[in-house]
Amino acid sequence: MSYQSLQAEQQPYERQARETVALVIPLYNEEEMLPLLLEALEAHRAAHPEIVRVIFVDDGSTDRTFERARAGASGRAGYTLVRFSRNFGHQVAITAGMHLVREDAAIVLDADLQDPLSVTPRMVALWREGYDVVYGVRAQREGETWFKLTTARLFYRLFRWMTELDMPLDAGDFRLVSRRVLDAYRQIGEQQPFVRGLISWLGFNQIGIPYERAARAAGSTKYPLVRMLRLAVNSLTSFSDKPLRLAVLLGLGSTAIAILGLIWVLVVKLILEGAVSGWASLIFVTLFFGGLQVLFLGIVGLYLDRVYQEVKGRPRYLVQEVWDSAAGSPPVATPPSL
Repeated sequence: MSYQSLQAEQQPYERQARETVALVIPLYNEEEMLPLLLEALEAHRAAHPEIVRVIFVDDGSTDRTFERARAGASGRAGYTLVRFSRNFGHQVAITAGMHLVREDAAIVLDADLQDPLSVTPRMVALWREGYDVVYGVRAQREGETWFKLTTARLFYRLFRWMTELDMPLDAGDFRLVSRRVLDAYRQIGEQQPFVRGLISWLGFNQIGIPYERAARAAGSTKYPLVRMLRLAVNSLTSFSDKPLRLAVLLGLGSTAIAILGLIWVLVVKLILEGAVSGWASLIFVTLFFGGLQVLFLGIVGLYLDRVYQEVKGRPRYLVQEVWDSAAGSPPVATPPSL
């Protein structure tokens, strides 16, 4: 696929039919998973001809993910493989895949088969009834630790409270989005997108369907604790200024307490002619409020970092290679980016 054809793929697409579907699947070091994934995809596509294309986005894998995906897709129609120049992140990979969709709708799912393909026919049916977004709600999650389940539940509820955005609880990126949602999403140019939050922010007709999330079929998770924390912080600072407002309120409250304390000291000293004991504890009070100040500065710094990332104007991702199974040609080095 040439650079010009990829640019054409990224132009707004106006058709509002509800016939064809593309699957968008980000990949990162999924060499072990690919044989199982391709086998499951081929069996599912044979039974559901509306799925006319699969878009793999290799997010800078350090193993042979891209080569194995290309080898497995060779000779099979409807596969597009995109390879980033480096790792840009899971959410950016999903964004790139959604930019390439030319079909009437896209279904985003992970490569580990924890998002079951068996749910997609129900998504398609609801989409054809008129819904623009059909998201999966995790009613049960196999193979997850108690810590991950608990922190995930807390995050979704904290996000809704902090942002006042009606993002569905316990719903990940596994969802179907219609053509007009895809076109609307193209207009968002955030450098660090939080996809599920942005799609909720877009609005349109949305509905959820519960499903049981299976354990990973092979390989290991690509979302350890550090990445989950980074995603949580990024999502909160992207959609809410409430941490800043809470910092201001807490600062005002601390100032009020300090003023009342000063008045009390003066009253005891000048009117009651006594002495206020416990000055040694002042060091702990000083340390406490000093810690609050550092915390507030850190919160402000997070927002400044978001502004800094946005104003630099760098592309969100760079594509190193693009390969299409229909072309039957080797991958071509290309400079496209968005």
